[in-house]
Amino acid sequence: MAKYTIGVDFGSLSGRAVLVEVESGRELISSIYKYPHAVMDTCLPDGTKLGVDWALQDPQDYIDVLSNTIPELIHQTGISPNDIIGIGTDFTACTVLPVKADGTPLCFLPEFKANPHAYVKLWKHHAAQDKANRLNEIAAARGEKWLARYGGKISSEWEIPKLWQILDESPEVYAAMDYFVEAADWIIWQLTGVQTRNSCTAGYKAMWNKKEGYPPKDFFKALDSRLENVIADKMSCPVTPLGQKAGVISPLAAKLTGLNEGTAVAIGNVDAHVTVPAVKINGVGKILAIMGTSTCHVLLGEEEKMVPGMCGVVEDGILPGFFGYEAGQSCVGDHFEWFVNNCLPAAYLAEARDKTIDIHQLLTEKAEKLTAGESGLLALDWWNGNRSVLVDVDLTGMMLGMTLQTKPEEMYRALIEATAFGTRKIIETFRANGVPIHEFYASGGISQKNALAMHIYADVINLPVKIAGSTQGPALGSAIFGAVAAGAAAGGYDSVFDATKHMGKLRSDVYLPNPKNAAIYDRLYKEYDILHEYFGRGENDVMKRLKTIKKEVLADQ
Repeated sequence: MAKYTIGVDFGSLSGRAVLVEVESGRELISSIYKYPHAVMDTCLPDGTKLGVDWALQDPQDYIDVLSNTIPELIHQTGISPNDIIGIGTDFTACTVLPVKADGTPLCFLPEFKANPHAYVKLWKHHAAQDKANRLNEIAAARGEKWLARYGGKISSEWEIPKLWQILDESPEVYAAMDYFVEAADWIIWQLTGVQTRNSCTAGYKAMWNKKEGYPPKDFFKALDSRLENVIADKMSCPVTPLGQKAGVISPLAAKLTGLNEGTAVAIGNVDAHVTVPAVKINGVGKILAIMGTSTCHVLLGEEEKMVPGMCGVVEDGILPGFFGYEAGQSCVGDHFEWFVNNCLPAAYLAEARDKTIDIHQLLTEKAEKLTAGESGLLALDWWNGNRSVLVDVDLTGMMLGMTLQTKPEEMYRALIEATAFGTRKIIETFRANGVPIHEFYASGGISQKNALAMHIYADVINLPVKIAGSTQGPALGSAIFGAVAAGAAAGGYDSVFDATKHMGKLRSDVYLPNPKNAAIYDRLYKEYDILHEYFGRGENDVMKRLKTIKKEVLADQ
């Protein structure tokens, strides 16, 4: 009798579940549930206003993903829960929330319903940038050696700046919480009834190291005397390696999902990192870009190298036996969506309606008719700040070269090119610091749907681009880890490498670089690099000055 696992991918706007046959990796069916609260970036449901650069979510949406998608998978396929041997999950990160000792989110409590700090802080919550700036200054002044593992800077997207913001701006929430947890771990808690902490988020987002643990207490005291015991007070759960079994489906979760009590549950994981086995990566020199609203770049290395501006290097952080490296771009799909929502004439929208095609498809078709360099445009991909290699959320987007003849499709193509240039900057920085990269893989919606973007990436980075064989890469990766949690005795696998051989998938087609286009993009990249250094390294901080003026004006309203 065939055995199956379920992978659940919690994204920025929705949760996706997929049912996978363990022996072959065949995906039987998937189910998507959109978060009713989406991303709260202007106000809470009761109208409480949020500040600049806030991004919150309601954890009830995550529970609703489980109660909607998993029963649908079972109902639509008729697969018996007896044959579903494991489940794995992944999340955006760093996406964190304050909870009580039993896991209850503070935002569920009446007294905190109107307090923004009681909600989930999504990965792209950037309102703790002042805390990140101060943390980096103090760590550098103290000569903290662990800082180099994070490219020399801790991002405002990460756990400690977000927790420090709560302490500083809402001490009552800080006092009331028993734990500050990653959503990746909280959802496992809801499935198993057992609190766990995965090594991926702990390593990449909370400055934990396999050999050294967290930074010392005196460092946290140097940040703020109230943070001296922050690890023991708010983050005291033991760290568990990836690929391990977190527990089993609890009676409560069985009622919620329709799965059998006792079904194996894998330790939590991150959406980007969990995708590595889904595309059959099992060794070094291969970088994977998971392309969605943002892009996360992950790769494996045999040695620990210090790379400026990387998001982190964590031993066993992606696959056991390797050092896992992470970098990323904060704005990819997000700025394509911003562009179509805000910058198109009515005639383009009408044309898309008349042709009964998506507006992105229309723009892509028009942009495909352009040749590399034809538009005369060059953009910076910082519309949501820069994650790598500058690690600065106060940087903003820019497009250079527009004239009265500039057309929307030229701007759209320039935005695609900007993201490719940003990826090239990341690749070149890794190479320059001793981390080899000779293969490029892509997963996520953009890689599946936009051939033009993949052609541009191949030309800009001058490498073949291999595409994930699943449209639900993270969910498939989670299902792979679910099979490992179940183990071979139950019909799964005893190692992630064994599971990858059978369950991972790549498309047969590969995007190859066009030498003529690659030569043109080499010239454009040199110009991108000049702008990158000029606006990103402090020679001209006009972007930050404009943002300061904006904040001051808004504060006076």
